[in-house]
Amino acid sequence: MPTDNEAIARRWFEEVWNARRDECVDELMLPESLGHMEGGDVRGPADFKAARQGLLTAFPDVKVTVEDVVGDGEKVAVRWAASATHKGEALGLKPTNIPVRFRGMTWLVIRNGRIVEGWDAWNQGKLMEEMRTAASEVSA
Repeated sequence: MPTDNEAIARRWFEEVWNARRDECVDELMLPESLGHMEGGDVRGPADFKAARQGLLTAFPDVKVTVEDVVGDGEKVAVRWAASATHKGEALGLKPTNIPVRFRGMTWLVIRNGRIVEGWDAWNQGKLMEEMRTAASEVSA
């Protein structure tokens, strides 16, 4: 049976990533929340929204599917898969319009219904390699 914290973790992906609800970021993150992301750490909702916007600029149609959620008290682990199309500039790469798919895991600490800290782990290097290969094929 899912815990409240597991439901909050699912809500994070459905509403923050898939529905793009900025107000949900503000509702679920504490002002002092700390996020450890592939591109560096973010502190609080405003920093997170700016980091998310960078990804959404490159992949405006990104869709995240939660594959599994496991909770133990205030700690929740989420295994997810994302699919998107590279339609915007990302890390110096012009849009390739190629579809991409990548998987990752997110570890959250949730207290009193709010995210205190989170870690994202996914293979950004493999994704960048795919996009570089596609970009070189597009420019050739």
